[in-house]
Amino acid sequence: MKPNLFTFYIISACLTFVGCNNHKDNLQSMRVRGLVDTVGFAHLGWQVDSVMSRINHLQAVALKNATKSIDEPWRVAICPHDDHTYVGWHYPALLGNMKAKTVIIFGVAHKARVLNITDQIVFDTYTHWHGPYSNIKVSSLREEIIKGLPKGSFLISDTLQKVEHSVEGMLPFLQYFNRDVEIISILVPFMTFDKMNEIAKPLAEAIAKAMKNHNLVWGKDIALLITTDAVHYGDEDWGGKNMAPFGVDSIGYKKAIAHEHGIIDSCLIGEPTFARIKLFADNTVLSTNYREYKWTWCGRYSIPLGLLTSLNLQKQLKADPLEGQFVGYSTSIDHKPLPVSDLRMGTTAIAKLTHWVGYASVGYR
Repeated sequence: MKPNLFTFYIISACLTFVGCNNHKDNLQSMRVRGLVDTVGFAHLGWQVDSVMSRINHLQAVALKNATKSIDEPWRVAICPHDDHTYVGWHYPALLGNMKAKTVIIFGVAHKARVLNITDQIVFDTYTHWHGPYSNIKVSSLREEIIKGLPKGSFLISDTLQKVEHSVEGMLPFLQYFNRDVEIISILVPFMTFDKMNEIAKPLAEAIAKAMKNHNLVWGKDIALLITTDAVHYGDEDWGGKNMAPFGVDSIGYKKAIAHEHGIIDSCLIGEPTFARIKLFADNTVLSTNYREYKWTWCGRYSIPLGLLTSLNLQKQLKADPLEGQFVGYSTSIDHKPLPVSDLRMGTTAIAKLTHWVGYASVGYR
């Protein structure tokens, strides 16, 4: 029987009410991870657009040199996470070649010491992370991966995730190049190399299983992104520490840069192997105390754990061997900072011979 007009209005009202309630429920169930750094990082769409425009204009030569030989998307990448004004061209040079919809990010856990978190990788419970253009969805693969991990190998802590800046630094650029990008954040606190190797195997198995369940292709549908800044160098404004073994004059600077390239060339470029990943850990972590630096890369745990996971994932998927390509290296004092003060942005640290940071970008095809 055809409903009369009154019945039609009643049905429409009911549907509208249900729709409103569903929308309200969706808003209540959405948990968005906010921002830690609104000074060093562009976090609004127009800021990101302006930063990208200035990189393309002011750092065009560096960007072109860094991207000229890239011909297929990264399956794995290592990316800096310092202030956008300092890192500049590294972000688009590296992240412009991340084509996967889902990016698993291995982040540094700078505050792990304060919270006494160690020997476990750390996930969050957020449904979304703040993005400059819209909230960035957390991939549903996170729960599938967590289910595949042994007890004791992981921790779920929004407390640690919400105070960590290393992951959020690259999200604006990931979303700039792919508005539909989804992420999974995995923070890597203090742990021995043996513990990293122990965790990497089941983590790779869990990722591989999720990929097979959803017919995902490595590089096309899912990729791994490891974040680290390179050396933190100098004897000023490092919390009272002297982190300048070669001195803070121009000669010391050159020696430090040479040491940096020695680590990158011997450990990160070319085919990753267990021995080369171990060598990186040996170069950056003090052998007598795994919680302390030997050479001050903040990613002394995120890089080995991320690369060991990648190596195991390669075996699980029976994929072609990874090949690390050098994208670029710079420091916070070897070029003019990108102008950002008019964008309501700035710097979170000084940059001079007595206090500078290195940035290394490597992509794996």
